[in-house]
Amino acid sequence: MPAPRKIDLLPEEIRDWLREELSQRGFGDIEDVTGALNDRLEENGLSLSIGKSAVGRFSKALKDQREAFSIAETLLSDMDIEAEGELHKVLMQMIATSAVHMIHAVREEDGHLDPKDLMNLGRMLKDLMSSSGMREKLLKDERDRIERKAREEAATEMEAIAREGGLTDDAIQTFRKKLLGVS
Repeated sequence: MPAPRKIDLLPEEIRDWLREELSQRGFGDIEDVTGALNDRLEENGLSLSIGKSAVGRFSKALKDQREAFSIAETLLSDMDIEAEGELHKVLMQMIATSAVHMIHAVREEDGHLDPKDLMNLGRMLKDLMSSSGMREKLLKDERDRIERKAREEAATEMEAIAREGGLTDDAIQTFRKKLLGVS
């Protein structure tokens, strides 16, 4: 298994500081951020030094993540349930494509998949499938509600016509139950 990335070895509070610092600087100014990070590590008595390329990769990953969240929020904000289903299909395809690219990259480098990456990929798939199941249930419930409302409206209309025609209340109730399934 490959050695953990140095950024992953940082204490959580320093990693949080780094996220905030990169965000405030627009995910740029990598040299200054790296210098400030190493100064902070030294002040905290940690014998760890982080290079510019590691900070740059971390910054790019944070920026990409923020952009993805922003795009997803924009897409989902005005979306109805039907359109959301199409988005689920696209997301599943994107995740599957990412998994294939990740596996190919590891094969080319004769490396191993990072268990954390595999776990995150699996979690994304699980969450997406779970939300897809919830969406399907919402769609079914909405269709059932519309169907029930249509039956009730038809029963009310049928009842009014039947009364005009002189049918008894018992006959009307029989029609409601047997023909429309409404009591």
